[in-house]
Amino acid sequence: MPDSRAEGYAWQLRVWDRMADVYEKEIDARFGPVIEHVLRLADLRPGETVLDLGAGTGAVAICAATQVGVGGRIKAVDISPEMLSKAEVRLRSLRITNVDLAEGRAEAIPANDASVDAIIASLSLMYVIDRATAAKELARVLRPGGRFVAAVWAGPAEADIVKFQQTAGSFAPTPPVQGVGPGALADPSEFLSQLRAAGLEAKCEKVTTTFEFANFDAAWDALAGVTTAALEQNVREDAKAAVRALMWPNEGAPRTFCNATQLISGKKTT
Repeated sequence: MPDSRAEGYAWQLRVWDRMADVYEKEIDARFGPVIEHVLRLADLRPGETVLDLGAGTGAVAICAATQVGVGGRIKAVDISPEMLSKAEVRLRSLRITNVDLAEGRAEAIPANDASVDAIIASLSLMYVIDRATAAKELARVLRPGGRFVAAVWAGPAEADIVKFQQTAGSFAPTPPVQGVGPGALADPSEFLSQLRAAGLEAKCEKVTTTFEFANFDAAWDALAGVTTAALEQNVREDAKAAVRALMWPNEGAPRTFCNATQLISGKKTT
């Protein structure tokens, strides 16, 4: 593994561990409409075994567990132990017992060959460093005829959340790996080709999802506060000012984020 890739995995792990608390409190509920679209396309059935890739704090797994019922299993995988810890507490509080949590990443999925009926990946594949390898892993763990559904954001011109986060992120140091982040799959054509090469017939459709913040400060804290916290104060203030000027002229007013959301779906053909 090239050093930059190892650095990239370590960098992502630090970011997501730091994000766990705010993600559970501020992000999960706002991404609910995306989860609904993913699960609608996945068409999960009672008794199925499902992989939730990039499970975060468990929002998708909780919904999927209900759909597959007590006879089914959800394997929820995430790179962040802190995210999985939050998910474990939520599952326990809801007395959900058909979800298994595991640390892992898309390039090395901790699951046996041909062991799952469906894979769902809600807003996680944008952060995958080696998507060609990930495509092969998705195909490896799916049973013949198994389904795959992912959601990713479109580009900043169509997705307010990407415009917000990319503008804030432009003030941060260059990350150790390129081509990952909220708008990384704005053009999904290369990834669709990688999926097809791995044996997954795939297509993409676009829907619009929305969420709201009451004011600019609430949005900043949820969407950029953690990831820009290590910046020098003056740089952090410059980043906030740039985002505010671009997207929030009245910082005390509520704002609805409209986000073009791309749904990538496929089936294992062999």
